[in-house]
Amino acid sequence: MWSLLLLLAQAQDGGQSAPAGGGSVSPFGSPLMLLLIGAAFFFILILPMRRQRKQQEQLLSGVKKNDRIITSGGVIGVVVDVPDKKDDDIKEDELVIQSSNSRLRILKTSIARVIPAQTGAPATTTTEKK
Repeated sequence: MWSLLLLLAQAQDGGQSAPAGGGSVSPFGSPLMLLLIGAAFFFILILPMRRQRKQQEQLLSGVKKNDRIITSGGVIGVVVDVPDKKDDDIKEDELVIQSSNSRLRILKTSIARVIPAQTGAPATTTTEKK
């Protein structure tokens, strides 16, 4: 149906219709415009994602025993065991944390925030009742 209407419109114009702006047909057709859109995409989306990923990797590589962590699920605990490559029980991408009276094995990727252990005073997870 649309093709028939287009053919009729061209027949009425004599097949010689000019663009309204008098310039190029599409502003997105020029290579310069495509380059500008690509650069904007890079600086707005890709570059900040790279920075965030690098910060997360630095955060995860710096986790050590007695650091307090907060997971993305909201669990707050103290790191009890950081695996070595020779540990068979725990994989390299897992940690053992203690929260209240329970121990949990979590993935390193679920860590949202790390509060470094204070030197001199051991970090505890239990609160004293008054």
